[in-house]
Amino acid sequence: MGQITLKTIAERLNISIATVSWVLAGKGKDRKISPATQERILLCASSMNYQPNMLARALTRGVSSTAGLILPSISDSFYSAVAKAVELALDRIDYSLMICSSESETLREKRMIGMLKSYQVGGIIIAPTEISKIELRQLINESCPLVLFDRFFPDLPASYVLIDNEESTFKLVDYLIRKGARRIACLTTNPHLHHMDLRRKGYEKALKKHRIEINPALIGEVAFHGYEKGVPATLDRIFHQVPDVDGFFFTSHILAIETFQYFRIHHPDYNRKFRLGCIHEEPLFQNIAPHISVAMMPVAKIGKRIVDMLAEQMKAKYSPAGTPLAAKESMNQSVLPCKIIIRD
Repeated sequence: MGQITLKTIAERLNISIATVSWVLAGKGKDRKISPATQERILLCASSMNYQPNMLARALTRGVSSTAGLILPSISDSFYSAVAKAVELALDRIDYSLMICSSESETLREKRMIGMLKSYQVGGIIIAPTEISKIELRQLINESCPLVLFDRFFPDLPASYVLIDNEESTFKLVDYLIRKGARRIACLTTNPHLHHMDLRRKGYEKALKKHRIEINPALIGEVAFHGYEKGVPATLDRIFHQVPDVDGFFFTSHILAIETFQYFRIHHPDYNRKFRLGCIHEEPLFQNIAPHISVAMMPVAKIGKRIVDMLAEQMKAKYSPAGTPLAAKESMNQSVLPCKIIIRD
């Protein structure tokens, strides 16, 4: 038997293709199709192992039952965990997920957005690069369902889901200080991104609370591209300028992991010598830095909140009586607290 189509089922039951289509799309009740007829169609489709042609459905409806997710890096443990949480949440509303990686490159991100639009995805979820506002603003002007996460632009009227970056950082650094650290280095990256700027502000806020002077020599900004070489060079500079540094705060787990590689060679007693804190938990920490305190990101809540926001926009745009929400109407901003895990 060839591919089972709506026409195949309609001919088997001697009813119209439109009736079969409405029932299989879940619109039988709205179209006042009798329960008995609906049951016949569903049983027939099941017995014939009918699989809907998603491309044909997209062409018919002008949109597919798929959402697009653009990550800065698929291999990053945080982003891959968010992708899993988003996929599970989308599955509950019968949507599938298409995942892309921008590799934090603006031109590549632009291509990924164009590709997702060509596949007629129902909505787009993105952790944007630093200069992608033009493309995002275009999506907003087109009333494309859109949710940002992890990163955002304060002047862009878009929905977003973030963690409480400044407060989470403040709590971690405040704890390191209360445990005796006074010369705490801050390793950060992409300072032009607003969420990284907030993490640095949280670091400085904790120092000010304890009346510790902010020492520029203890702040290391590492470019994201080539950070594997940038971290050792930055650490060399910090230890040269502040030899008695006694603590490290990392705005990202990737900086922490690279730092521990450096420590294994230059400071093998780092777990006893330094107070350590990091935004985001990394499974490797249990083995290489068991005493590091972390701000645990609520990944499951992030994924669910993202999909809730996207579903609201998609419902408004694609339901039979729906109309796209204006930019300000669609804005839904969520800042989630992290759980601070203290380890001594």
